Amino acid sequence: MNESTLMSIQDLIYEIRGQKVMLDSDLARLYGVEAKRLNEAVKRNIKRFPGDFMFQLARDEFTRVVAICDHLQNQKFRPTLPYAFTEHGILMLSSVLNSDKAIEINIEIMKTFVHMRQYVLSQGGTSEQIAELRKLLMLYIEKNDKRVNDIIIALNNLMEKPKETRRIGFAT
Repeated sequence: MNESTLMSIQDLIYEIRGQKVMLDSDLARLYGVEAKRLNEAVKRNIKRFPGDFMFQLARDEFTRVVAICDHLQNQKFRPTLPYAFTEHGILMLSSVLNSDKAIEINIEIMKTFVHMRQYVLSQGGTSEQIAELRKLLMLYIEKNDKRVNDIIIALNNLMEKPKETRRIGFAT
């Protein structure tokens, strides 16, 4: 995979609802089909796309994404809100869009997701970064907001070392 392909696909991956996703319009452009046709194919096979594979953006989420992405400016007033596909949803698209181009593009997208995951895992100082993020969150909390509290709990769980468990049953 060449560097420009990797960078162009990475530019189309957004973090929404805590998940790395790609929008239907970006995927359609990569696959060489209209977004409307891609969504029709998905709807015909909706059982293959549970909520953790695909979800429709809320208006405010879409507005935030449009604000940071120049290439989405022309979609600001589209009649329907876009769908966001997680990595698993994109994998499932390859079974719905059965063309050579769709297969080729899917392989490149999956390589990009793997590359991004490897990069994140290779970065040192993760515990320190999590601790710093936790401190920043604590500084900005004015009220006991449930979402922020859930994030803090998740960060604390990430920093804790796994507890040793006792084995149950007969010793061998």
